[in-house]
Amino acid sequence: MKQYSGDKAFQKKNTSKQNEQCLRNFDLSEYRQVLSDIAVWIYQGLIKNFEEKVQPLIVPAILEHEEIPGISGSKPSGFRGRTSSLARELESPVTNQKPTTALLQELTNHHKILTFYGVDPEVISQVFKQVFYFLCASSLNNLLLRKELCHWSKGFQIRHNLSHFEMWTREKNLDEAAIQSTLQPIIQAAHLLQARKTEEDVASVCEMCSALTPLQICKILNLYTPVDEFEQRVPVSFIRKVQAKLQERPQSQEQQTLLMDVKYNFPVRFPFNPSIICLEDIEIPDSLKLPMLEKL
Repeated sequence: MKQYSGDKAFQKKNTSKQNEQCLRNFDLSEYRQVLSDIAVWIYQGLIKNFEEKVQPLIVPAILEHEEIPGISGSKPSGFRGRTSSLARELESPVTNQKPTTALLQELTNHHKILTFYGVDPEVISQVFKQVFYFLCASSLNNLLLRKELCHWSKGFQIRHNLSHFEMWTREKNLDEAAIQSTLQPIIQAAHLLQARKTEEDVASVCEMCSALTPLQICKILNLYTPVDEFEQRVPVSFIRKVQAKLQERPQSQEQQTLLMDVKYNFPVRFPFNPSIICLEDIEIPDSLKLPMLEKL
């Protein structure tokens, strides 16, 4: 509608024939706004449906799945049997599909549908930026509430699981930087679990966790629970020095939050991509029953 509206701004990539076919006596700007509102409504419905599909897969795939054997060791006393319980339930006895594979398959299915229907690449990237934010928020919020997941080996497993999703965005030629930036909070949480926690490491830990709020950093440090006798608990003195160092950050409302807002939505933008299809090449199927339209 923009391409043939007659507005000079939308005619730059038109052929001379296409410019001849532009409207001259009609102003469709009001209809463009109506269609834009409908497009936003459809986009929001798509995101809601997408998030509902992936929600039960997130924790088993990102937090609980242990793809690398032999590094978990024994679980902290009182926590045995709980971790990976959902992951075992998710693995269907029929397909025996791993949780991470199941989530990646769900992402791939949606990507195929969007591509098949010719959705603009910029919009597809926006869809997955929103969904990856949801993956991050859901997994980080769960991590902050589950003490048995806060230890070195689990941080290693989580980081490995996340690498599959980073690789997936590259394979699909999505807007890699924008999408992967939404994963930074959970990536940095995994790094925090693996990092050294001596008083000499206070500055590096705070710098490494730039996408986490002070409350989130201190919560993870307080939840940290060694899984074997070779690890030590995080010293209280270290946590206090981290808290003091984090006070140097600019104070804002966002810095005072513990849990991420899983309902946050990025603004959506629909780019103008002119169609390469010429009007004279379009054939209207008889099944549409539009006899009033005649091809000139």
